[in-house]
Amino acid sequence: MVRRSVALLVVMFVVSAQWTLSQSKTAVQGGGALRFMDQIEEYKKQDSIAPPIKGSILFIGSSIFRQWNMLKEQMAPLPVFNRAFGGSRTAEILLHLNELVFPHAPRVIVYYCGSNDVNGDVPTIEIAGNFFAFVDSVHRRLPGTKIAYVSVNRAPQKKNRWGVVDSINMLVRTFCERSPAITYMDVNPSLFDAAGTPRYDLYKDDRLHFKDEAYVGFTGIIKPILTKLWNTVEPRVTSPR
Repeated sequence: MVRRSVALLVVMFVVSAQWTLSQSKTAVQGGGALRFMDQIEEYKKQDSIAPPIKGSILFIGSSIFRQWNMLKEQMAPLPVFNRAFGGSRTAEILLHLNELVFPHAPRVIVYYCGSNDVNGDVPTIEIAGNFFAFVDSVHRRLPGTKIAYVSVNRAPQKKNRWGVVDSINMLVRTFCERSPAITYMDVNPSLFDAAGTPRYDLYKDDRLHFKDEAYVGFTGIIKPILTKLWNTVEPRVTSPR
């Protein structure tokens, strides 16, 4: 019964993905878009000087990805580049698709966002729906692109909201299971010990963001899956734009 209810929610959001996208844009255009412009402009400047190779692997999302200092080295030899911007919510990722996603025509996208939505009391349905809208928008413009969703972290900082986190991840996982173009990656096991206690040694003082050691665990989970995805997609462009 639970899985049937989840499936119905997934169908509802797939059908309404374009509505969700337009609503999300409207919600942040009142000023939310401007608070990230420094980061967005910095990425655009980088792209003008040394653009990433089109058709490679894009990491996008919030500060959990933005602070992944050794991403390129830990994912090597996979051709990855990072366009995450700190503090972002799922609606704001949607707003910046034209600047951060579509120009690069990535063959694979790795997505992490939702932590800031949870802390901001954004409804679970809206958080999941914004990811569904992201998938819909990407596949309309880049139909061959694979998308990998990294689970929202059960960070100690939001322990009283772990139920919300679990609900988001359940909705998205069910959605991913119904499409060969979308993959769910659960990194939460790497953040707990055998007794189910959070590994506080992996977190910075805010108990939300990570020390470099946490990304070693992320690499062990994400890289094998990403390598398999990379080997299943058709190449697009092999030289910079």
